[in-house]
Amino acid sequence: MNSSFPPALLEILTKTPELKGAFLVGGCVRDWLLGIPNNDFDIEVFDCSYEQLSRGLARWGRVDLVGRSFGVVKLSIPGHTFDFSLPRRDSKIGSGHKGFEIQFDQSLTPKEAAARRDFTLNSMMYDPREDRILDFFNGQSDLNAKILRHTSGAFPEDPLRVLRGMQFAGRFSLTAAPETIALSRKIKGAQGELAKERIREEWFKWAEKSVTPSLGIHFLNQTEWIEYYPELAAIRGVPQDAQWHPEGDVFVHTLHVCDALVRLPEWQRAEASEQIVLMLAILCHDFGKAVSTSEQVKEGRTRIVSPGHEHAGVPLAEGFLERIDAPVAVRERVIPLVYNHMAHFEAVSDRAIRRLAKRLEPESIQSLVTVMTADAYGRPPRPAVVPETVIAIAEKARELAVHEEPPEAILMGRHLIERGYLPGPGLGIILKAAYEAQLAGDFHDLETALEWVRANEGELLREGNSGLEKSE
Repeated sequence: MNSSFPPALLEILTKTPELKGAFLVGGCVRDWLLGIPNNDFDIEVFDCSYEQLSRGLARWGRVDLVGRSFGVVKLSIPGHTFDFSLPRRDSKIGSGHKGFEIQFDQSLTPKEAAARRDFTLNSMMYDPREDRILDFFNGQSDLNAKILRHTSGAFPEDPLRVLRGMQFAGRFSLTAAPETIALSRKIKGAQGELAKERIREEWFKWAEKSVTPSLGIHFLNQTEWIEYYPELAAIRGVPQDAQWHPEGDVFVHTLHVCDALVRLPEWQRAEASEQIVLMLAILCHDFGKAVSTSEQVKEGRTRIVSPGHEHAGVPLAEGFLERIDAPVAVRERVIPLVYNHMAHFEAVSDRAIRRLAKRLEPESIQSLVTVMTADAYGRPPRPAVVPETVIAIAEKARELAVHEEPPEAILMGRHLIERGYLPGPGLGIILKAAYEAQLAGDFHDLETALEWVRANEGELLREGNSGLEKSE
């Protein structure tokens, strides 16, 4: 019997009379065939009523009937919670993801139930009693051939399936079947039915789980759904100087960089939240080239340049992130990486690196170095080499201990109050000026910070005359 599934679950499935028609379904079967760990096990139960299912499961552990309207029973046993569901027919009766009428049908066959799943690779079932796969739509063959193919004519009922196709293509390195691309194009107009949170979920899965993220974006482009993301669509065909970008236009470069990122050890060992931020930053990093690229003749040679594209890309990246409903906390981390991804063209000095660390907050120089490395790698056939300037930034940041966060302010308000400065709105002026001086390297501890204040006191008091005072 298959040892990839929890032994406790297999025991329940094979020793519970009410579960004689129970099958493991969907992603857990797909991931088992791919050798990918999966702790989310869905079980579909045929030839069984809701009451019979609940009664049979109650012998094994705690049963929760929280999903009765969806025909779902949750079973909790030590170390596991499993979802058992009854087969249902979903009828499209209105727009949006809630526009379905759900009807449970005990007469539904496994093949009919499998037909309502989105893609063939998710339509397979595993029979634990006979230790075999039920594969009515050649899902295993498509999986082995790395083909993304819709299961049946029910595909258009939920337009979210197109975005699911995007993240599946990236996650499992799949190429879509022509008929699936054609059908996805036909339902392009239904994108407006999707709730923003569902859009975000699929984009975040693409960003976190992809092994070949470019294939997901290729699918988006082939199906024409990329048109709903105009900031991304706009970089298609934007030329680049062949000397620095022999790989092609900005869109081609961006996809190479996405693929380069997932191969970096720094990305692979990052937390999921960090992986999402880095991937979205990479996807957005050159959006500004769509509005800043032009030809320039220099020394008799026509060059393609995009001056200031990192700055021009900020509002475009913000628009894209809002479009996919990225939370504010994610936007605040992505935007500094987009804005500063060309920092390796600046001189590397103690002052510059400290300022860079502060400018990136709440992100870090460590993350920026990962972004810049992937950017450099995404230019085949140029060799995948980390630029010396990027290495210099990383080394200097570590030397100054600012690779993970900017330096903490040495001079605090309490230090000034203890020395006779009165609390008030103007107090921040001197603290801000002092922090800038600290970043510039004018002082390195509290004693020299106070010396700096004394030396600049007259000018600081004049600048803060709207509220900064010193007691006599």
